[in-house]
Amino acid sequence: MDTQIKPEVNRAEKPVYRPADIESKWQKIWEEAGANHAPDDDSRPKFYNLVMFPYPSGDLHIGHWYNYTGVDVFGRLMRMKGYNVMQPLGFDAFGLPAENAAIKRGVHARKWTLSNIAKMRSQLKTMGGIWDWQREVITCNPDYYKWTEWFFLKLYEKGLAYRAKAPVNWCPSCQTVLANEQVLADGTCERCSTLVYKRDLEQWFFRITAYADRLLEYKDVSWPEKTMLMQRNWIGRSEGARVNFKATGWDGQEYDLPIFTTRPDTVYGITFFVLAPEHPLVEKLTTPDKQTEVNAYIEKARGETDIERQSTDREKSGVFIGSYVISPFTGEKVPIWISDYVLMGYGTGAIMAVPAHDQRDFEFARKFNLPIRLVYMPDDRELSEDSMSEALVHEGHVVNSGSFNGLPDNQETVKQFIDHIEHEGWGKAEVNYRVRDWLISRQRYWGAPIPMVYCDTDGIQPVPEEQLPVLLPEEVEFKPTGESPLKYIPEFVNTTCPKCGGPARRETDTMDTFMCSSWYFLRYCSPIFEGGAFEPNLIKKWMPVDQYTGGAEHATMHLLYARFFTMALHDMGYLSFEEPFTRLFHQGTILRDSKKMSKSKGNVVAPDVLVNQYGADAVRAFLMFLGPFDKGGNWTDTTEMQIGGIYRFLSRVWALVTDTVAFDKGGSVDSKIEADVRRLQHKTIRRVLQDLESWQFNTALSGLMEYNNGLIKMAQDTPAVQASAAWREALNTMLVLLAPLSPHITEELWQITGHETSIHIETLPIYDAALAADDLVTLVVQINGKLRERIDIPADMGEDEVKETVLSAPKIAAAISGATPKKIIYVPGKLVNIVL
Repeated sequence: MDTQIKPEVNRAEKPVYRPADIESKWQKIWEEAGANHAPDDDSRPKFYNLVMFPYPSGDLHIGHWYNYTGVDVFGRLMRMKGYNVMQPLGFDAFGLPAENAAIKRGVHARKWTLSNIAKMRSQLKTMGGIWDWQREVITCNPDYYKWTEWFFLKLYEKGLAYRAKAPVNWCPSCQTVLANEQVLADGTCERCSTLVYKRDLEQWFFRITAYADRLLEYKDVSWPEKTMLMQRNWIGRSEGARVNFKATGWDGQEYDLPIFTTRPDTVYGITFFVLAPEHPLVEKLTTPDKQTEVNAYIEKARGETDIERQSTDREKSGVFIGSYVISPFTGEKVPIWISDYVLMGYGTGAIMAVPAHDQRDFEFARKFNLPIRLVYMPDDRELSEDSMSEALVHEGHVVNSGSFNGLPDNQETVKQFIDHIEHEGWGKAEVNYRVRDWLISRQRYWGAPIPMVYCDTDGIQPVPEEQLPVLLPEEVEFKPTGESPLKYIPEFVNTTCPKCGGPARRETDTMDTFMCSSWYFLRYCSPIFEGGAFEPNLIKKWMPVDQYTGGAEHATMHLLYARFFTMALHDMGYLSFEEPFTRLFHQGTILRDSKKMSKSKGNVVAPDVLVNQYGADAVRAFLMFLGPFDKGGNWTDTTEMQIGGIYRFLSRVWALVTDTVAFDKGGSVDSKIEADVRRLQHKTIRRVLQDLESWQFNTALSGLMEYNNGLIKMAQDTPAVQASAAWREALNTMLVLLAPLSPHITEELWQITGHETSIHIETLPIYDAALAADDLVTLVVQINGKLRERIDIPADMGEDEVKETVLSAPKIAAAISGATPKKIIYVPGKLVNIVL
């Protein structure tokens, strides 16, 4: 960054605060000077400050401004702490909305996307952020998606990409497959709210399950515990046993029916067996007299989402298919049912039902009058199957289980059952996961092509790397048919087999847009590098990301996928690290009348009018003043009027500084006044820096407002103070601390006060601990650990004097009633506990 910024400043007359003029001037100066670019060869320590990049939907709303302002404040703070801050921005440009817009508006998806990007880029620049536009990436450009395709090939080479037929979530409105994570809790599409149903399709998957255990480790990262817990629950690691059951089909053939259970210690309590309606053996095991009823149930289940089927408050349903399994533990015939509360995607798609000790099985058994058998009995009471109103879970000791009777309900008992199962050859210990492989196929046009071809002779073949990128054709007809428009472009579909040279067909599905966002942070390090997806030396310099900021709603999608992607690249030798994001912060959400802002809901607030009226600095500061950055805020019709308060604060800062510049330097000032100025200054430095570093931008602004008011009062009471060195230092502190929040006005005032370098490369002030010390501290006073009083004392009071003061306080003296304390525990500056 050019440290010599010398715009002309006219000091002959007092300047007027005109935000529009000031902000456009400085944005131009910063851009021309390359002030926001982070050089790769800078000797300062690096700090990679990343925000989740936006989807180019057309306009920024005030929620976007909120997210990006907080990130920019922190990035500016780190730069003033001496770091070479890289803060890039780009656009997650592929995806369903653009294609839907193309269908609805009759405009090409690329044209619509790029016009939106141009508008959003312009809006982002008015914010005055330190976005490094020299590093911009746009995921729908061939120079980006060429490498998205390349990564697909690398995953395919390592066996981490594969094609399989599977039941998938189908949105009839968007006419495409959705990943489980893209289906809302009510079974509807996250984008259009249409009810989703199941279809069987040949699809491409990434084997994220191969990384399940490593995704649970979180090596060398500082993430919110809640986010890690969300991922752990989504991955759903569970230990138990795989147990094999035998069943005979209507054709007389014997079939294996393995199940996974976390409670093998309840195997003697099995009274029925349940298959998922999609289980491949349902057809073989359904007797002819049950076929019509079973088929009708299967068809009904296909219209339900996994989320609906797993709902705990849903009435259980099912059909007996006419066949039985034999329990290896008791030799009993156990009836086989199908029910939609069993999912094909978890475990084996089959469960042993133990209704006495599983609530779902209990409810099913009660509805269909199936037997319930206790194999655990409470230690403190007798219980009978007939009297049970709910399942008994994790309680008591083993009963009705042969030689295991009397064992307690603990992990050692579970282990003994597993050992027995393995010894008898009925199964083995196993770890299972809730997470499924990542389904990436999309039957759409606007996405990165999947670089695979199909040859009648050689089967599925990858496109050779030297033929990348597989380009999306420009001429395409958008039809809501449920099939990719690419399927109807012969020039795209028809190709040659890279192995035999014969005729072949291209894959016409495109990749899930989450594929693009799983590696964009790597491309920022070398966005124009042509020799690979990234330049290795620059990856070593900049990665991993030091601070990543974005919404918590991405915990089980983007954040999980990006971690999988990084781990896979590490294992291939492309990266030296396994975790992409060292620190993670989730900003809050700006609501509109208590509802999330959304274009589809028509409740977004555009920032442009507010910026034109009050200036970007005021809008930035106001958004940060709404509340804690991780909590967000609620935007109502009266909110906009409150921005005027922040604008008046900035106007008072302007007036305070420009009044000082114009002040007649004559007169003298008492040293006590200067001391008061310095004390206020250093208290403010301590408070505001602590708040800024902990993302508490609202309280940092409160501190600056109090500081500004205090300085104004001092100037009014003692005008001559404005001629002192202490005063000038105090004003410099005001501007430097405010600079990350409101960068334009502070840059202008910095120049007006005679500085020739940018305020944004100034180092942060350091407070003097003695000057910043509180004059008074509040002590909590307890008697035998119980709160009795709070007392304000001088911060420098000695321990003996503190104890004497506390004992003589009226409330404490009355409570003690002349008794001699056995002990007085003193925690300096915080607590006194009197033990009687």
